[in-house]
Amino acid sequence: MFSGIVEEAAQVTAIQRDGGNVHLTLRCSFASELTIDQSVAHNGVCLTVVALGHDNTYTVTAIQETLNRSNLGLLKPGDYVNLERSMLMNGRLDGHIVQGHVDTTAVCTDIEEVDGSRYFTFAYNVPREMMAKGYVTVEKGSVTVNGVSLTVCDSRPDSFRVAIIPYTLTHTNFGRIAVGSRVNIEFDIIGKYLARLQEIS
Repeated sequence: MFSGIVEEAAQVTAIQRDGGNVHLTLRCSFASELTIDQSVAHNGVCLTVVALGHDNTYTVTAIQETLNRSNLGLLKPGDYVNLERSMLMNGRLDGHIVQGHVDTTAVCTDIEEVDGSRYFTFAYNVPREMMAKGYVTVEKGSVTVNGVSLTVCDSRPDSFRVAIIPYTLTHTNFGRIAVGSRVNIEFDIIGKYLARLQEIS
């Protein structure tokens, strides 16, 4: 379980392909605090630490299903990935409830500068039957983009906007997103449950 509050944007140092799997090695400031089998969200994708390296590095493995649903398969050495360790049960929920199960990807279609902040527009393609199950955004609702908990504005059936403050631009990989960039999306789990309850009632 995560909150969508990114701790750090870590740099990918190595990528190794093994059949349908990809082993990602990253460098971050808290790598020495990690343990084998620990869960860490990478651009919103929950992955398990499988190896600890030297120089503040560690390795995780993404299977083909994860690569199909996320942007992790597009990563290259030198890219930056948003990281969040799992929530502590005695902590504050500063973002929203995030599972670390990415639903789909979206493409950035517009970036607008507004009084020191930026509005990012993202478009996604979700089948209508998935929309009926809660895979949608709602105005002023929550959405996770590359693991960042954000508030939706200008919600449409196939797109939405989010406002990014300067701090978030600096401390996440949002500062490296451009028009055409592909990001990971996790829709709000509460909306999915409500849609499911309505479907079976």
